[in-house]
Amino acid sequence: MASPAPTADESAVTNPLLQAEAFPLFDVVDATHVRPAINEILRDTNQQIDELEASAKPTWEALVEPLERLGDRLERAWGTVNHLKAVKDNKELREAVEEVQPEVVAVSLRLSQSKPVYEAFQSLKEGSAWSQLTEAQQRIVDKNLREFTLGGVALEGADRERFNEIKKELSKLSTKFSNNVLDATKAFKKLITDKALVDGLPQSALGLAAQQAKAQGHDEATAESGPWLITLDFPSYFPVMSHAKNRSLREEVYRASLTKASSGELDNTPIINKILSLKQETAKLLGFQNYGQVSMASKMASLEKADALLEELRSASFKPAQEELEEVRQFAKGKGFTEELRQWDVTFWAERLREAKYDITDEELRPFFALPSVLEGLFKLTENLFGVQVTAADGKVPVWHKDVRYFCIKQDGKPRAYCYFDPYSRPAEKRGGAWMDEVVGRSKLMALPGEDVRLPVAHMVCNQTPPVGEQPSLMTFREVETLFHEFGHALQHMLTTQSEGMVAGIRGIEWDAVELPSQFMENWAYNRAVLYSFAKHFETGEPLPEQIYQKLLAARTFRSGSMTLRQVHFASVDIELHARYQTGGSESVFDVDRRIAQKTAVMPPLPEDRFLCSFSHIFAGGYSCGYYSYKWAEVLSADAFSAFEEAGVDDLSAVQKVGQRFRDTVLAFGGGRFPGEVFKDFRGREPSTEPLLRHSSLVTAAA
Repeated sequence: MASPAPTADESAVTNPLLQAEAFPLFDVVDATHVRPAINEILRDTNQQIDELEASAKPTWEALVEPLERLGDRLERAWGTVNHLKAVKDNKELREAVEEVQPEVVAVSLRLSQSKPVYEAFQSLKEGSAWSQLTEAQQRIVDKNLREFTLGGVALEGADRERFNEIKKELSKLSTKFSNNVLDATKAFKKLITDKALVDGLPQSALGLAAQQAKAQGHDEATAESGPWLITLDFPSYFPVMSHAKNRSLREEVYRASLTKASSGELDNTPIINKILSLKQETAKLLGFQNYGQVSMASKMASLEKADALLEELRSASFKPAQEELEEVRQFAKGKGFTEELRQWDVTFWAERLREAKYDITDEELRPFFALPSVLEGLFKLTENLFGVQVTAADGKVPVWHKDVRYFCIKQDGKPRAYCYFDPYSRPAEKRGGAWMDEVVGRSKLMALPGEDVRLPVAHMVCNQTPPVGEQPSLMTFREVETLFHEFGHALQHMLTTQSEGMVAGIRGIEWDAVELPSQFMENWAYNRAVLYSFAKHFETGEPLPEQIYQKLLAARTFRSGSMTLRQVHFASVDIELHARYQTGGSESVFDVDRRIAQKTAVMPPLPEDRFLCSFSHIFAGGYSCGYYSYKWAEVLSADAFSAFEEAGVDDLSAVQKVGQRFRDTVLAFGGGRFPGEVFKDFRGREPSTEPLLRHSSLVTAAA
């Protein structure tokens, strides 16, 4: 006889996704928990929406607070599931997510199209209570009204049905795109037994390649004798492109990366076309001319302003990029390279040029950037700038992998926030890149009994070089910058003083402003006092030699024209595809990429270039018609850092004074104030592009 189905109370006891713990039970959640937990939460959420619709009144307590409560439980559970899928992916978890995802989307659509709730929000804005709301509360109301509009609340009948079908389909396509990229990355494995093929690779890359070979069953693998396994995961791919003397190996790995997820069962081409077509259809249903206008409705910029910024940066960087490429070409020629310089040669010869100009290599720097020391320096900087302490709290909460760290952020001795940190690359289960996201946000409404406010919790994920043997993780300087970048995001989430949960921390901030604190923090990695607080040889404790530091500073703007132009290209293609391109015509998305490249690339792309098939930012992330945000926010962050330059970056008391102002504006207000106003609160004026161009050594070109 079949056992009776567990009751809701019994499920809560046995299913970790349903337990009301302060911190997610990351160590025990698995695929079997996803369907029953999410389905139960969705049932409860639908019931709560029924109750809200029946009793919706245009007051803060009767409308907005119930809305925050009903969203919080689903966001926490679904956020845990999606986080685990990103860092601990497996077939069973994928299948569980794919099964329940349409229902999660359906609940979101139901709420965004609820006319009783929408009308209550309209009445709240138009009624006498509006003037009694705080600025943050008014922003929440306006944000919800915008989301109702973009969510299709005005649609009826067949149009609403079609809109909802599209939203569910887009959710599936985004997940499929991401899965294909991960699977295609995992699929490429090149086992090398001939030592001549890995000539030029630094010891750290050989050690990693041997470690990867061991993980695939080659127990005899060593850094010195091989075999070596090369993958498309960045810590493996980039050293090959930068250092491998064997040109054929570079070409093979480059072409594999460039055509990743563009053929066979993992081909993302039809998915891209479908995503663009459906987004365009969505825009038309909502009354917009194109999806770009939909995207820009929730950003600081307009299409016109984004285009203008990209053109300003393109004009400033194009000639320098041409000169930089010619310099690489002539350098290679001078070293006896007689072939035509191709795409798989540029990074290799640019690295040789950088070494020759500045006499500095990533491998020379790695021993001075051991992860434990870098973290110590980063946390000391955080204390100096913002008056908070970051302390280790490992073992206090469940984690999803043994390498995950856990920290408590304190101010005046009291906990203010918490943060998980997952540092290392795990290509078999963890998606590439680096990101920060919230576990929970700060909220007075969701405070635990006896507490005034729920404290924010972040997780920060990187994919840096893992420890090899007994050595700690020895980082490239770019990995150091990435760590500072992601911690900048985390700080905005954790140091918010905004207690309205819907706009606390990173919530509710216009998308093109969210990179401000992250890019701002990168600047500090070059500051002498900050760098020397952690740049110590991991074995001897000797500080980074002064001449190497000077070379690092000099090399900062090496090929900055090329790097700027590359970002301008990605952003321009993104806008073109989402705002102006029409699917189904004679021009393919790859034709668009090549057409844009005529103005944004100094070396024409290969005919078989399929980078778009792994451009997860715009097809599986939140950056569709938003990739320009990196440069938009970089204008803000460079200008923000220039306030510290003006005060004197070596004057600790001045830095602390400006840092406190940054903390109490940019990091404090969350989405409760328009970011343009927040910037003026901090800087005292509108932002300027001059600091960014100056930091990039592009001022002369712009002039």
